[in-house]
Amino acid sequence: MGGGEDMHGRTVNMSVPAVLAVVAVFATVFVMGVLSDARGTQSLEGSAHLHRRLRRGWIWKQLFVPEEDPTPRVIGQLKSDYDRGEVSIKYILTGEGAGDAFEIDEYSGEIRTLKKLDREEKSFYVLQAQAINRRSNEPEEPESEFIIKVQDINDNGPQFQNEPYVSSIPEMCPTGTTVARVTATDADDPMFGNNAKLIYSVLQGEPYFSVEPKTGIVLTSWPDMDREARDQYLVVVQAKDMLGLSGGYSASTTVTVSLTDVNDNGPTFQHHLYAFAVPENSAVGTTVGRIMAHDGDTGVHARMTYSLEDDLEGSSTFIIQTDPVTQEGVVLLAKPLDYETKRRFVMAAEAVNDHVDTRFLTLEEFRDRTTLKIVVEDVDEPPVFLSAAREWKVPENAAVGTAVGSVTARDTDAVNNPIRYSIDRRSGNTKAFKIDPNNGTITVAKALDRETASWHNVTVEAEETTANHLCSSVVVFVKVLDINDNVPRLAADYQPFICEGTQAGELIQLLSAVDVDEPAEGHHFYFSMVSEKHINPNFTIRDNQDNTAGIVARRSTFTRKDRSRYLLPVVVTDSGSPALSGTSTLTISVCSCQPAGHCPTGGVEALALSMGVSLQALLGLLVCLVTLTALSVLMLLVRRRRRKQQEGPQVGAMELPETASQKVLCYGAADPQPEPGRPAVPLRRHPRRLRREDVRASIRMSLGESHVIGPDDEVFRQFIVDRLWEADRDPDAPPADCLRSFAYEGSGSPAGSLSSLESSSLEPERPACNPRPPGVRLTPWYGGGEEDTIF
Repeated sequence: MGGGEDMHGRTVNMSVPAVLAVVAVFATVFVMGVLSDARGTQSLEGSAHLHRRLRRGWIWKQLFVPEEDPTPRVIGQLKSDYDRGEVSIKYILTGEGAGDAFEIDEYSGEIRTLKKLDREEKSFYVLQAQAINRRSNEPEEPESEFIIKVQDINDNGPQFQNEPYVSSIPEMCPTGTTVARVTATDADDPMFGNNAKLIYSVLQGEPYFSVEPKTGIVLTSWPDMDREARDQYLVVVQAKDMLGLSGGYSASTTVTVSLTDVNDNGPTFQHHLYAFAVPENSAVGTTVGRIMAHDGDTGVHARMTYSLEDDLEGSSTFIIQTDPVTQEGVVLLAKPLDYETKRRFVMAAEAVNDHVDTRFLTLEEFRDRTTLKIVVEDVDEPPVFLSAAREWKVPENAAVGTAVGSVTARDTDAVNNPIRYSIDRRSGNTKAFKIDPNNGTITVAKALDRETASWHNVTVEAEETTANHLCSSVVVFVKVLDINDNVPRLAADYQPFICEGTQAGELIQLLSAVDVDEPAEGHHFYFSMVSEKHINPNFTIRDNQDNTAGIVARRSTFTRKDRSRYLLPVVVTDSGSPALSGTSTLTISVCSCQPAGHCPTGGVEALALSMGVSLQALLGLLVCLVTLTALSVLMLLVRRRRRKQQEGPQVGAMELPETASQKVLCYGAADPQPEPGRPAVPLRRHPRRLRREDVRASIRMSLGESHVIGPDDEVFRQFIVDRLWEADRDPDAPPADCLRSFAYEGSGSPAGSLSSLESSSLEPERPACNPRPPGVRLTPWYGGGEEDTIF
């Protein structure tokens, strides 16, 4: 089936009570030409596909629905041309909102609303309708698509976009300058009535600002608005729908308008005269004062430059600079002041804008002038020297008391106080000069020496004798002039040598000289030999006339066998007035040189020759010294090692030999028997090394001489002296108030020999104040080493 036919619609008039004042007449013309291809397969005998053209007719009562209407109502009807009222046609509705917002009566084709609709959410619905034969269940009409529109009502107010509104305009702008544009929107249908048609108006901000009713453009309506009087405005704009009629909705917004600065004001001084005072001793660069010209503008428009017109004398004593932060004029001191010379300065100051705008003011209105008066205050100043620095010259041989120069200072104040001069002790070489305190004459105080100090920096002080004692100082430079007072000398400690086989006329050594003096015309030295009766047959001095000289051989065949060295006096004379000379004696050594003329032994051979020995003998002596040193160190190490080995072990308990005489052991004892439990012979706790004196005394005791030894005998006296020495140094000896007894056995004693070859030598002792059992101590022979007994 397919065929397009024209659909004729009817116009339906609807009135919206109490809200809508305009009756909308809608004419809906459906021109529907739908070609539908119906493809069906029917099981008819011997039949093929059949194509037929169907004619469709729809009857529409209404196609619009008002929004926000909660009452269900019939908004339209579908009716097919094939519907004869026999209820044979079934109507079906599909598409947007079918079954939810809309439903259709399947018998009559009437379409009803199911709920209230909001046009702002959805303004139209697209639906599809079908007419189905109930008997054959086949479509009577092709499926048709139609639109149901939601009719608008004024249920939304206007809303401003892009808030907040902030704008700025220059001050003094002309009337009609655009400030900003406000925009409001209304969600209602702009095509239906006046629901969404807005009108703008100013609620606050008149008479300075206005707004175009339809566009919302805010304009200035007041000429020459001054930022210095008022820099900000708040403009309230209202937007109202329904073209401003009653019953509509409205909204408002605020536009913040700021006035930007233009250079419409010039600088202005608040005073016609500014007075300042400054002390006369103020340093250059001192701030004298500040002035300021007021400018109502801001930023670059308020920037200004200050300048000063010179006073009548044109001294340019002061300058003025602009403070970039405060825009103040800073008056500075440019030259030193003197109260006695000038006490007052009067000058003009001017302030000029850096940026001018002739649209608002003339050039003269961008500048202003004022007067400055500066008074100089008197200050008690220190003395002033007539000359800041001096340089004097004095010969180094000047006598003490010689006048070098004089300084003069004066008090510049009106009082003119007297001055006293002195030399600052902190300056160097203060003892070399002295100054007259009254007239400032400087004289030599001690002998000068240019070679020690060629310049003297003397600080002279001038002090007022008043109570303030103000003082000032000046530096005097004294140059010490040179005189010829030093003898010349050779420039180095020359060690000349001559090779064996040197020919006559050959150069041996090149000489030069130095002199600590500094003559004005420079140094010039003369070299010569000491005047003698006979000419030196070996060497001569050749003066090169350039402050150098050469030693030249007069003959050949120099050999070390004949003579190993020669002494040559050299005289150096300067060119001073008077001329001074110095003599140096050079030692010329004879050397066995290499083919190139180099002496290989150098200083060693010279040293050997000066000692009168040959080089081989000197080397042999050196080897012997090294060998003896090594042997001494080795013997010292061996001796120290043995001493450590013998001092290590402790001496153990020793038994007395049976041959020892009991009488000797217990001599002078009241009870010869020791107490039970006590040892008869206490031993020394520490070994003691044998000294030569001990060995000598013991040998004398053990020799068994035939003559009788008495108290006057030398051997006996030495024995007593040795025992006393031992008692004084023995840490185990009894106290000093105890009596000690010694037994000495001579030759022929029945007790036997006490020689170290047969028995140990005993030293019985018994303190008279201590009743301890007697004891014996072993002779130190048993504690000493074998090597200690060798003489």
